[in-house]
Formats: sequence, C-alpha cells, structure tokens
Amino acid sequence: MSRNIGDNIDVYGFLSNAYGINMYDADKPLQRILQYFTGKIPSLSELGIFAGRDLLEITDYVDKISKPKHIMWDVNGNRVDRVWLNPAERYAIEKLVLDFGINKPPYHGGSWHEHYAMGYLISDPGLYCIITITNQTAYALHKYGNEELKRYVPKLIGDDKPINFGATWFTEIQGGSDLGANTTVAKVDGGKWRLYGDKYFASGVGLADIALTSARPEGGKPGAKGLALFAVPRLDSSGNLNFIVRRLKDKSGTNSVPTGEVEFHGSEAYLVGDQSNGIYYIMEDLMVSRLANAIGAVGVARKAYLEAYEYASRRRAFGKLLIEHPLVIRDLMDMEVALEGATALVFKAVDEFDRSWHDKPPYGDRYHYARLLTHIAKNVTADAAAYITRLAMELYGGIGFLSEYPIERWHREALITPIWEGTSNIQALDMLEAMNKKNAHITMLSEMENTVASIKSYHEIAEAAMNAMRNTMQVISSLSSLEIEFRAKDILSTVGHAISIIVLTDIAEKLGIERYAVIAELYLERHLQGGYKVGSYDLGRKIIDIENEVVTYVR
Repeated sequence: MSRNIGDNIDVYGFLSNAYGINMYDADKPLQRILQYFTGKIPSLSELGIFAGRDLLEITDYVDKISKPKHIMWDVNGNRVDRVWLNPAERYAIEKLVLDFGINKPPYHGGSWHEHYAMGYLISDPGLYCIITITNQTAYALHKYGNEELKRYVPKLIGDDKPINFGATWFTEIQGGSDLGANTTVAKVDGGKWRLYGDKYFASGVGLADIALTSARPEGGKPGAKGLALFAVPRLDSSGNLNFIVRRLKDKSGTNSVPTGEVEFHGSEAYLVGDQSNGIYYIMEDLMVSRLANAIGAVGVARKAYLEAYEYASRRRAFGKLLIEHPLVIRDLMDMEVALEGATALVFKAVDEFDRSWHDKPPYGDRYHYARLLTHIAKNVTADAAAYITRLAMELYGGIGFLSEYPIERWHREALITPIWEGTSNIQALDMLEAMNKKNAHITMLSEMENTVASIKSYHEIAEAAMNAMRNTMQVISSLSSLEIEFRAKDILSTVGHAISIIVLTDIAEKLGIERYAVIAELYLERHLQGGYKVGSYDLGRKIIDIENEVVTYVR
C-alpha cells in the first residue's frame, strides 16, 4: 500500500503509520462487498479522507488527553448535568451527522448498508456509539412513536439544526443483560407517565436530549415481557431537569462516549408504541446497535491492520523488511482472511435487516432470519477484532504495547465489542431462542442451500462450508437441551464461519473476482478444517495487498 504524505507537518503523522490514508479508497474489499450487496460502489471517498486524518487524531486525543467531563452545576447554581466534550469531538460528530449524513439513508430512501459502511469508516467505538444510540432513538420514534415523539426525528438524523442526541438506557446493576430483572417502575400521575428507578450503564449521559428506557408499568407482570418502552426527554414539560446524572464512569476504552449512571425521580416519560410490545421494541432496537457493534469491530480491526501493514512495510529486522519475512506474511494473511470473512458476514446480516426493518410485531420469517444473523455476526466479528488487533500489536513488538502510539488503543477498543449490547453468551443464547422458537434457522438453511447451488466456478469451496453447517445442525438434533446450551458458542461460530465462506465465494462468482474464492478457501481451512492446507509466500503476499485485487491462484 502506498500513500502520499508529502512534507507531513501534522504531528500525529509521527505516531500513526495509517495517518493520511484514505480509509475508503484504500479498502477495496469494503467497496466490493458494498457492490455485491447493493449493486453499486457508494461515493464515500470524502469520508475516507476525514476518517484517515481528522477522526484518527481527534479520537486518539480524546482517549489520551481530553475525556468528556461531567458538568453538574452551572455558574448560577442550577443543576444541569451536562457533559462537556472536547470541541474537536463535537465538531466531528456534527460533521458526520450533518455533512456526511450518516443517520439519514434509511429514512430518506437509502439503505442501511450506507449507514453501516460509514460507521465502519468511523469505527472509533466511543464516537460511533454516540451516533448509534442517537440513530436507535430515531429508529424507535420514527417507527413506533406518536406524532409528538416523531417531531424529534429530524433533529436526531440531522435534517434540522441544531442536532439532538439520543440514548438507549436499559441496563440496571442487579440484572445486566437480564432485562427481566429491571426494577425501574412507570406510574401514571395526572395523565402522565413518571419513572422511578435508575440505570447503571447509560451511554450518552449529559448529551442525550431524549433517551429510550425500559420500565415496568406499575402492576405489570414480572419478567422481560412485562416491560414497556418509554422516551424520556432531558427537560420536563415545565423546562426543568427531568433526570439526574449520578456520575461518569472510568473505562478501559470507548472514552469518546460519556457513560454514566442515571436516576429517575418521577421523571416525565412518553410511552412508545403498544405497552404490551415493549420487550419486542427493545430487542428490535438492540438489533440496530448490535449490527453497529459488529461493524465497529471490523472497522477497528481494519485500522489496526493498516497500522501493522504500514509498519511492516517500513521496519527492518534481520537484514530485511518485516513484510519480507514469511512468518510476518503469514500473520498479515491470517488477519486479512479473518477480517474479510467477518466483514462479509456482518454485511450479510445488514442486508437481511435492510430487507425486513419495516416489519412489526408479530414479525415474519425474514425478520427472524435477520435477527439470527445479527447474533451470529456480533460474536464472530468481536472475536475477529480482538484477535486481529492483538496480532497487530504483536507485529509492532514492544512499541505496540506503548500507549503513546495508536495501535495499543485499537486493541483496547476491540475488547468492548464482545461485551457491549449483550455478551457473547447472551448472543449465543438468543441465537438458540431464534432457532427454537422462531425457526429462523430454517430460512437460513434454505437460503444458504440455494446460494451454494447457484455457485458454479467455486462450488467445491461453498459446498464444504455448507456441509459444516449441515453437520452442525445434525449434531444439534441429537443433543439434550443442556448440551446444546453448553455448546452454543461453538455452534454459533461454526455457522457464522460457514456463512462467511459462502458469501465470499458468491462474491467471487457474482463479481468475477477470483481473489474472494482464494480468501474463502483459506478461511475454510483456517476456521473449519483445523488449519491452512495450502498457502505460500507468494499467495500470502498477494492476499495481504488489499489495493491489488488481481491474484493468480493455482491449487
């Protein structure tokens, strides 16, 4: 890979080897995946420039030097509970929302592919979290809100200035991912809903102009199905502060987003949609953020890869460049194969969500299939990001462990992706629920079988992946429910890897680019067959060059 940095006078260029790269133009695999799913290559070059310069520097500076600060009182002694962002971070968010329009496509005739492609290019989990929770709020209010709530949507998606921020606050300390353990209560008082309780992990505190939150209407049944979804504005109908921010939390990463604790003391709230469908709205809204989590994971992994590739292309050891050593080529190839497989998988999930997002409870088969893919993609991408960013740090050697250089941060940021929006265990359990109660795997198997049957040039690779999926489903049928739960993450990984391979192979077939069949076969060997059976210095060198998609592959 090459880049023109000229006489670089930007200090950050001395810290980051990836600084100055157009993150979109350089990423041919991302462009091809978008072409495969949408039939076109979107024009995102300007965002690629912004992501490769301003965003890299701003988010790293915020992480290391200028974290959000909780402003509890104003100068006149009024409780305000606002968060002070670094002005450069606020500028970046406003540019992404207003100028690049990241949250607009689904609501203006565009697709979710475009939104998530922009999220991939941002890929700083903290900053993208602010945008995602705002988009989640717009999503629920657009789809299920009354006319009063819908008026927030234009400001949330950037149609009107100034922009508003949204948030999603579901987690409580006693339950974590167990939403059924929520104790926040909603009571009707004088014709208005009021909330009493608190939320323990509340991202976007101090920014949110309106937040979505879960609460149990007074007298409601226990468990998750007794929850309703509410929208809570920052200010009540009298213009007074409507909830309290208790504190901000210190975190290992994601420092661009303020995360804190919120207290509701009779907070005015508005019921979203049908009270009895609250848990369905919540789970649907979580699909939006789980896809964002998966997209952010592969975006972070790509930035770490670019840092490692550029470093290996410059650093000399034992008389030659690192990138000339076969073991380094093997590491970079391993990273690239995992990254492209994970990216193909998450955009397959995005594609199914894009087809079904207008569906409402009770949902149809296509929606349940999208949900199944979302659980699978969330886990596979998180595992890939943790692995790729760790290996990128290792390729830097001791420098990779120093916090002054950005490669260390990418690994820290990647480690949130298996945890946010439900841990890997939760995703595996929800996957089983989608299979057992909704039969979502039937749709999945049918579609994958049809896709494999349509692949002619690389049928052997796709068929091998399909066999792994068939065998997994056959094994499940012979196990007890406890044994299936015990193996749930293994089942999820195998199915996810198989889908990645089938999609990659279909990309090779449909776009006529053999490189993706090579990636698919290497992915098959690495993740489903116990290790690489083929591969050489020349093959690895061609695979890791993401700007050059022309590859000659001889078995």
